[in-house]
Amino acid sequence: MSEYRIGRLNGGFVVTWWENGKRRRYRLAALTRKDAESEAIDRIRRETITPEVSTVATLWEAYRVDRKGRSVAETMRYTGLPICNHFGALRPDQITTAHCRSYAATRKKSGIKTGSVWTELGHLRTVLSWAAQHNLIAKAPAIERPSKPAPKERFLTSTEIDRLLAADCEPHIKTAIHLMLKTAGRVGAVLDLTWDRVDIDRGQINLRADADGPRKGRATVPMNDSLRAVLAVAREAALTDYVIEWAGGPVKSIRKGFASAVANAGLSGVSPHVLRHTAAVHMVAGGVPMSRVAQYLGHSSTSITERVYGRFSPDHLRDAAEILDFGKALKVR
Repeated sequence: MSEYRIGRLNGGFVVTWWENGKRRRYRLAALTRKDAESEAIDRIRRETITPEVSTVATLWEAYRVDRKGRSVAETMRYTGLPICNHFGALRPDQITTAHCRSYAATRKKSGIKTGSVWTELGHLRTVLSWAAQHNLIAKAPAIERPSKPAPKERFLTSTEIDRLLAADCEPHIKTAIHLMLKTAGRVGAVLDLTWDRVDIDRGQINLRADADGPRKGRATVPMNDSLRAVLAVAREAALTDYVIEWAGGPVKSIRKGFASAVANAGLSGVSPHVLRHTAAVHMVAGGVPMSRVAQYLGHSSTSITERVYGRFSPDHLRDAAEILDFGKALKVR
C-alpha cells in the first residue's frame, strides 16, 4: 500500500499520499486520530485497488509494494512475469482450475521444471490469500498446483565444497557462499543480513531481520572459526550496513555470480539452496542430534528435519535392521 500521511485541514482530518507522481488528498469523517488511521487505510485501498481493477496483475504489484525491502519482493518480480502473462488480466473470482492446469501445461511445454511451476503457482496463492486477508477481494480462489516434486538429492561432498570455496569469483559471492554453507541459511536470509546482527566477538549470527520479518528457515546460529575470519575481512571492507554488498549497495540477487563460481569450480546442478541442503546433510551425517540440526535450520518442528534428512544419519533405522537380521546364527553356506 502507498505511504501516506494523516494531517489536519479546517478542523478535520485528511489523508494524503502520492500516486504516479501526483498528490492525492481526501477529507476524512473521523473525529479522532485513531479512527482517522483506520479510515485512511480503507480510503487508500478503495482509491488504488477497486473491485473493478483488482486483477491479478494489480494485486501482484500491490503485494510486492507491501513487501518492499524484503527479498521476496525481488523474487516475485521474476515469478510474476509468467504468472501475470497468463493470469494478469483476470479478476481473482474468474480464476478456475482449468486456468491453473493450462498454466502448468504451458510452462511444462516450454521446458520449465515442475518445481518451478509449483513455486510460481504458490506465489499466486500467497498474493490472493494476502488480498483476501486485507479485504481487497472477497475471497481467495483455490489455486491448483501440480504435485510437489520429490526433494532434490544433490548435495556437495567435502571435496566439492573445497573446490567451490577455492573457485574464482567476486569477493561478495565468496562471502555469500561461506555464509550459506556455514550457517545453513537460505540465500534470501544471507542477502538480508546486516552487520548489526553479526556479533563477531561472541561468534553469533542472527539471520532474522526483525521480530516481524520472515522467519521461515531463519535462526540464530554460532559462527565457526573459518567463518569468523571471512566476516572479519568483509567487515573491514564494508561500505554499507549489509554483509553482502557490491558497488556500495546491497545485493538483490547473486544468481549470475553464483552460477559463475559453480562453473569455475567445475561443478553442475548446484543452486544456492543446494548449499543449505549440503550443510544439513553434513551435520546429520556427522552425528549431530536431529533436534539441534532442526534449530540450526530454523525448522518449526524436528519432524520436518527427520523426514527430509533422517536417512543421512549414520544410525538411521539401524536398530530396525538389527531386528530383521533373521537367521544370523545359522551357518552361511
